[in-house]
Amino acid sequence: MFISLIADYGIGDPAFAEVKQQLLLGIPQAQIHELSVPPFSTLATGFWIAQLGLNPGPAERLIYHNCAPRQDDPEARRNNEGEGLTYALLTNGIKVVGVNAGYTLSFIKNYAKEIYTVNVSRGGSQFRSRDVFPPAAAAIAHNDLSLLGNPIEPSQIPDVPLDRIAWIDGYGNIKTTIPAHTLNLEPETKIVIRIGDIVSDAVYSDGSFRVPEGTLAFAPGSSGWTATDGQPLRWMELFLRGGSAWARFGKPKVNQAITRLS
Repeated sequence: MFISLIADYGIGDPAFAEVKQQLLLGIPQAQIHELSVPPFSTLATGFWIAQLGLNPGPAERLIYHNCAPRQDDPEARRNNEGEGLTYALLTNGIKVVGVNAGYTLSFIKNYAKEIYTVNVSRGGSQFRSRDVFPPAAAAIAHNDLSLLGNPIEPSQIPDVPLDRIAWIDGYGNIKTTIPAHTLNLEPETKIVIRIGDIVSDAVYSDGSFRVPEGTLAFAPGSSGWTATDGQPLRWMELFLRGGSAWARFGKPKVNQAITRLS
């Protein structure tokens, strides 16, 4: 089984090694790949759950995610309680186990055959993804669904906000939550984009490299999957050919709003 471990521990944080050890106790033959998202970024977590889960890969896959800001209750916590564990089965058969917080399930909520709570403790440890959740994830990976609790309806999960930064890749390209099919522009149309306090001209392109060197482009990117209607879904990206769109906009953070001014 191939396991994608998505969490906000931090790149190179030993927490990844600790969680992998616990997962391997219950799924000893698994191959585990870790993916670090920014602290408390449930939007980035949800984006990558969908990007990895809804695209082709090994048939035997589990996505195990943990991004739990503990923002479901502003009051003081008892026994380190936080958001609850959930299980989702995607339409392609991929299993997803992790904390239901913010937007973690938003991108997949319409691509799941079923979503359930998982009956494990919501507290007991500050490090629940290591100390509490792995045995439940292992049981589900082995098709033992005895821990499943109540169903979760898609209407109970927030929609994806369609105007945010979803991810910033290693080249400084800004992946957004703006669906490409929502735009009706001619190629080479000049537009103006604002992120935070910075405004920049850009050019709409229908292909990433159909712009001159040094031009900020707004184009369908490499991220997306097949939508529920069978059509390809692509998310728009901002990229600066030969440079960094992220630097151009003053190094914004994931989840920051993007505004098209013209």
